[in-house]
Amino acid sequence: MPDVPALPVPGLVDSVRRVLDRGGALAQVLGGFEPRQSQQQMAEAVARTITQDGVLLAEAGTGTGKTLAYLVPAILSGRKVLVSTGTRNLQQQLIDKDIPLLQRTLGPFRAACMKGRNNYLCLHRFEQARLDDNPRDDATRVAMTLIEHWAQRTPTGDRAELADLPEDLPFWPSIAATTENCLGSECPRFSDCFVTRMRQEAADAKVVIVNHHLLCADAAVRRHSFGSVIPECEVAVIDEAHQLEDVATQYFGIVVSNYRVEQLLTDAGMVRTGPLFMAPLEADGLARAIEGLGTAARGFFLDLQTRRPGVRQGGDGGTGTLLDERLRVTGDLLADAAGESGWQLLQALTALEEALALVKDLPEDLRAISRRAGEVRDDLSFLLRAEGEEFVYFLELRGRGASLRAAPIDVSRIIRDLLIDRVPALVLTSATLSIGGSFGYVRARLGIGDALEVRVPSEFDYQTQALVYLPRRMPDPRTREYAAAFADEAEQVLTASEGRAFVLFTSYAALRDAHARLSMRLPYPMLVQGSVPRGVLIDQFRRTPNAVLFGTASFWQGVDVVGEALSCVIIDRIPFASPGDPVVAARIEALQRRGIDAFAGFQVPLAILTLLQGVGRLIRHRGDRGVIALMDPRLQSMGYGRRFLNALPPAPVTRRPEDVVRFFAATGVGA
Repeated sequence: MPDVPALPVPGLVDSVRRVLDRGGALAQVLGGFEPRQSQQQMAEAVARTITQDGVLLAEAGTGTGKTLAYLVPAILSGRKVLVSTGTRNLQQQLIDKDIPLLQRTLGPFRAACMKGRNNYLCLHRFEQARLDDNPRDDATRVAMTLIEHWAQRTPTGDRAELADLPEDLPFWPSIAATTENCLGSECPRFSDCFVTRMRQEAADAKVVIVNHHLLCADAAVRRHSFGSVIPECEVAVIDEAHQLEDVATQYFGIVVSNYRVEQLLTDAGMVRTGPLFMAPLEADGLARAIEGLGTAARGFFLDLQTRRPGVRQGGDGGTGTLLDERLRVTGDLLADAAGESGWQLLQALTALEEALALVKDLPEDLRAISRRAGEVRDDLSFLLRAEGEEFVYFLELRGRGASLRAAPIDVSRIIRDLLIDRVPALVLTSATLSIGGSFGYVRARLGIGDALEVRVPSEFDYQTQALVYLPRRMPDPRTREYAAAFADEAEQVLTASEGRAFVLFTSYAALRDAHARLSMRLPYPMLVQGSVPRGVLIDQFRRTPNAVLFGTASFWQGVDVVGEALSCVIIDRIPFASPGDPVVAARIEALQRRGIDAFAGFQVPLAILTLLQGVGRLIRHRGDRGVIALMDPRLQSMGYGRRFLNALPPAPVTRRPEDVVRFFAATGVGA
């Protein structure tokens, strides 16, 4: 398929107008298309940024059509384009819906979708798994058969094609094409490898679509000179850019977990029992090293889980279960709790390397195991010292998982050096980027210097489509009385809306309390986060009349339910990031050392952007109507509350519950 020819740059803005205007190229292909002033304004700003090789910060309200606003000028420029999205779902929407539309509108061009390597099947490792004669349970045998048939016909190797494959399939990591597992050009299946094929398609494409996780993971790999998966580009668009700091914090950190060591042990054992190339002494030495590593790892992670070293910042830190914790640690605390077992684990990792070094003509599979053992040892040594001032160190306990982590306190320089400064023209966009009309917060967090700024309003009529409800009297949310008062208010609102609502919380503890109270009072179907996978729960909500969904952090953004099924969003508290979370605490301390008011300059702006994401779940289409109920009395009683209220969409505000009833009566609810 030939690509759209490069357009003379001076004519780019005019060409964008011709595509998006009334009667333009898009209107001729897309039935019912109506020009949107906000969309055209943003598209022209993107075109100018591409023309001038600069950075654009573009806040585009819901309903703007921002996806086409950045894709049209980027594609018409004729330059190599990279688009990074916040989620894989949005990636799929682009590749399935928006890209085909623009191929019909603008002419043919190549597009490729790239996901993280763990989404793709490794043919070499799958062959090894099939030859492994260790006993398997029935579920694993069924999944293996399903994968075997699929592997023979799939063009991509992307596990998303297997709708019947469980999301948490235990043995998938052992057959996925991860960086740790990859043998590179030495792999016997390199030529038909799905990742090799993905990289080639991306190299040949005009538009490459990735997600923030892959973008940051690739930049982290490139930072250590291990090569890059994502091809170089001339234009980059970071959609849902408000998520970039959190994702970068995850990928530019260091982690050693029990899962990482267990996977190393599994892979070492699988390779050792495969080919008969080792002398008996070599095989015995390797077997002892593997057994010793397993024993040392169990001892170390058991010490971490039972002794829980670190500063306890409170269980249920907002996004986990009651048993989840993130404990800030120091080298001294780790030495007291797990110093001996940590040293034994370091020695066991070294012993595995030494045992592999004694094997003559070491095959590439075992070279990879040796390399991985060394990487785990080096990372663990760094974490146990916990000395780097630019990092915050913490222990994360989640279910049966234990992870020792170091996260960068400030990722702005990393983002600037490895992402922003590497591309000639960069667009960062989201529905929530500015606060009080200023992009200052996101500029500071992402390391952005000179940049063009544009804020385009939503195309929705919030004056008629929405109502904001603030209860007259509510106790302080930090008191015991608040839970009962919240349930009373929520009951009134949900009765008026006849369900059809998201109830969003800042902690699982509050969610469980509210669900227990309201499920006994209301007749509507109650769906609770964690009962089934997130995507399944959203589908259930769409299909279940009058449903009420109780959710925490992951439901505040990236969820799109159009129509009457979602007619109300209730938010229990201002979503302040917990100051007890190790990363948040370290960032507060860093700002205070610089003489900056961390509450006003960091905690409040971050909470405003999070609140706006939650509020933004309600109105997703021009035909949507609904109520936003904000129950936290601090929005009205505290000085900073005005900053939150001023940032809300321009909908009418009421403190009278009868206005909520009247609003829903006007929509036909209860008629």
